[in-house]
Amino acid sequence: MSSEQAARRAASDAPPAAPGARFGDAPEPLRLLLERYDPTVLDGVQEGSVVRLAVTGEGEWDVALVDGGVQLRAATEPSPDATLAADRASWQHVAQDLRGGMDAFRAGKLLVRRNLHLGVAFLAATSGMQPPQGLAFRRIETDSGTLSTVEAGEGEPVILVHGLGATKISFLTTTIALATAGFRTISVDLPGFGDSAKPLLAPYHPPFFARAIVDLLDALAIDRAHVIGNSMGGRVALELGLRYPDRVRKLGLIAPSLAWKRERPWAPFVRLLRPELGLVQASPRWVIEGVVHRIIPEAASGWVRAGVDEFLRAYLTPRGRVAFYAAARNIYLEEPHGSKGFWTRLERLQAPCLFVWGRLDRLVPIGFARHVADVLPAAEQIYLDCGHVPQLERPLETHAALEGFLRRPEPRAEVAHLGVR
Repeated sequence: MSSEQAARRAASDAPPAAPGARFGDAPEPLRLLLERYDPTVLDGVQEGSVVRLAVTGEGEWDVALVDGGVQLRAATEPSPDATLAADRASWQHVAQDLRGGMDAFRAGKLLVRRNLHLGVAFLAATSGMQPPQGLAFRRIETDSGTLSTVEAGEGEPVILVHGLGATKISFLTTTIALATAGFRTISVDLPGFGDSAKPLLAPYHPPFFARAIVDLLDALAIDRAHVIGNSMGGRVALELGLRYPDRVRKLGLIAPSLAWKRERPWAPFVRLLRPELGLVQASPRWVIEGVVHRIIPEAASGWVRAGVDEFLRAYLTPRGRVAFYAAARNIYLEEPHGSKGFWTRLERLQAPCLFVWGRLDRLVPIGFARHVADVLPAAEQIYLDCGHVPQLERPLETHAALEGFLRRPEPRAEVAHLGVR
């Protein structure tokens, strides 16, 4: 708990009201949500937080998460940790349909700002759904440090790995879609990002991240898993397949960042830059917003704004900036050729792969598909009319392709390796 959260909790000394009366000042949909608040689906870090609930045209209320419960009060907190806003009809849908919160969020009818992890966790805690049907937020202790995850579903395990500057919430729609389809989905914040540990001197390159995923599998007693990654997360998934082939089943690569084959004119300069400069430097918000708009050019405005907020939560911390700069530097400087070059090593990949490309992607050009076909002729590839984050921009097509790919039988030689320790 942060010092600010502790101060809020200490200041909240109002005696508890009688059941059924304590939420009497809130509109009916909000009362229904608060009455079914279940803290067991949370990871504990939300304790002491304040979530603001806004009903368009009617008012705003602050909800303090204290002592394993919730306390409702007037919206006076100057800086709530998260804000959830919607019109009454959308709140009614959220309250009456146990999956309504996620549906409204995906549809852009429910806007979540500031701390997306907290906002989505609050929706999960008030959904009335227990895991595995509902979402569960967890902090997993691993040999790579504490990793923050959100999990749902039962069945074959699927690990979801976000891109540079993103978090596990960028795979929220995929987590729900594949869980509904009968998979156990686990979306993780990589070390250095989101709510996971941020070691100062870590290398933040693909081998480091791949080891962290293996440590997560060990901590969860999972022998082998499917791995799906977007952007940098796709590169991490490939590294897992290359270094730890006995721990992966199938790989879903969504607009993966791959080593550039063409000349990199800025490479000598980038090599001189030290990620540790991030300890003292921060970019203005308008720069960050431009980056996110470039990454998600066609996404709903709610996703873009939420993505900016989620990125800034880590980036505005010194260790978060160091991790971001180190990871970005490693992506740019990766060698394409030679005995240890990416494309040379990629020829040895054995795991079945599905590549999902965005025809409008301005970060990972679709031209990479041709190079992949040359090196991995057996890999499946699909092309969607979207940008760099297909799971958010074209969720129906992306998730249908992933589900179909994961359900196809694996080669007989792999069957003996299935199972969970």
